[in-house]
Amino acid sequence: MIARGAAATQKDVETVADYIADAPAWARPVLRELRRVIRKAAPRASESISYHMPYYSQNGRLAYFAAFTNHCSFFWIGAEDGKSYAKELASQMVVGSTLRIPKGGNVPSALIEKLVRGRVRQNEKKKRA
Repeated sequence: MIARGAAATQKDVETVADYIADAPAWARPVLRELRRVIRKAAPRASESISYHMPYYSQNGRLAYFAAFTNHCSFFWIGAEDGKSYAKELASQMVVGSTLRIPKGGNVPSALIEKLVRGRVRQNEKKKRA
């Protein structure tokens, strides 16, 4: 079970596919799109469950996503991203480093792809340093 908030997925799952299948019907298309975009932006990233949510890593953390009662969240890591993509993020519902997609809302796929690709570049840069 997800420890914080009113998470829509209430049982422990082992795979991202299981997580999506266990989510409410309204959230499944959103979660599938988040998964597709992350995999497109980071095809070499590993996919797992961490903190009871889908998690992606490649030379470090890339992103998480989750379904909640009235929204889905895309979590990325890094304050730099908020500055780099301030214009695009201004039209979104953002809390800290979390982009919320309200129930019935559209996934900002192009923006999420940019965020993930940027995180891949930042992780590669840190690895080389």
